[in-house]
Amino acid sequence: MIKNKKIIIWDFDGVIMFSNEVRDNGFVDVLKDFPKDQVDALLDFHQANGGLSRYVKFRYFFEEIRNESITEEEVNNWAKRFSEVMLQNLIKEELLNKEVVDFIKNNHEKITMYIASGSDQKELNHICESLNINRYFEKIYGSPIAKIENVVTILKANTDIENSYFALIGDSINDYEAATANEISFYGYNNKNLEELGNYINSFE
Repeated sequence: MIKNKKIIIWDFDGVIMFSNEVRDNGFVDVLKDFPKDQVDALLDFHQANGGLSRYVKFRYFFEEIRNESITEEEVNNWAKRFSEVMLQNLIKEELLNKEVVDFIKNNHEKITMYIASGSDQKELNHICESLNINRYFEKIYGSPIAKIENVVTILKANTDIENSYFALIGDSINDYEAATANEISFYGYNNKNLEELGNYINSFE
């Protein structure tokens, strides 16, 4: 049972915030000068790998879809453009998932909460501060560091707590992989394809 956990690590997009469509549109907007079929191929990759960072996705777009080389600096520039679009479109209270936010508000004093997301860490902190939900989380982690590594960091900060008392809640296979690689419980949410993996939350109400 999720309420028996001592630490919950939350994915952000599609879990705390219904932001997936906004992020889809962000890639379309930033890459509007490229052929539609190539952008569509990136969207397919992006939607199948929700937990991966935009840095990975932009590199995939240029190297795998367009067969072009791209430098680290160029990847960072594309990611920066994407973040500018996100900050214009995601600081909206109506995008927050009310049932999840209510659960967090009602339980954050009993359960230590973290965010580990594939989204940019600075951007996430800014969004959460702007919407006044940052106070419910011990720390908010994001890219460019991979989610699996951010979970390692959270575990190392809580070595006094056994892994069985941790849970990661997410809506993508990448979230599942980050949890299982670190030997903590995974709870799928907001993605019926994850039901077959075991623990699944239909509602927090």
